[in-house]
Amino acid sequence: MAAKEKIKNSEAFGKKDKSEKKQEFAGNEIVKPEGANTKRMRIGRGPGSGNGKTSGRGSKGQKARNTVRRGFEGGQMPIHRRLPKRGFTNIFHKEYQAVNLRDIEKAKLSGTVDPAALAKSGIIKEETGLVKILGTGEISKAVNLVADKFSKSAEEKITKAGGTISVRPPVVLPKKADKINRKKI
Repeated sequence: MAAKEKIKNSEAFGKKDKSEKKQEFAGNEIVKPEGANTKRMRIGRGPGSGNGKTSGRGSKGQKARNTVRRGFEGGQMPIHRRLPKRGFTNIFHKEYQAVNLRDIEKAKLSGTVDPAALAKSGIIKEETGLVKILGTGEISKAVNLVADKFSKSAEEKITKAGGTISVRPPVVLPKKADKINRKKI
């Protein structure tokens, strides 16, 4: 009786009976779920296989002999040609990254705030893209903002706080080398 009480007391303080063995993780004893490994179906191996003769393709016709391309409707005018085309893509469309004044205030930016500073603070994703400052929220500090575009309300709030705005000059990409070489000839 005394030995059992000693074991119970030792278990209470975190010690366990030495007779119990630890169960260790054995990766080689993991059982795969049923249906994890299935043999591939071997088609066209005689009548005993269940997929002999026509090999699961039915009898005769285009689908039995070769494949049919996607969207083929048997020779009739396909739906992608029957339906009218709608809309267009404007090649002159410009995508701006919007920045609100509340984001600048929350990030506690001061001094000259340009796209590089906005990208560093995580407000915008890329500093090379176009940036537009919007007037949502308030700004308390005098900040010199540099961006590609400003909304009217943003301009008013920045100047009211004592800050300045300046439009970033547009990025001019170099012309292709083959066009330059043609001019020289």
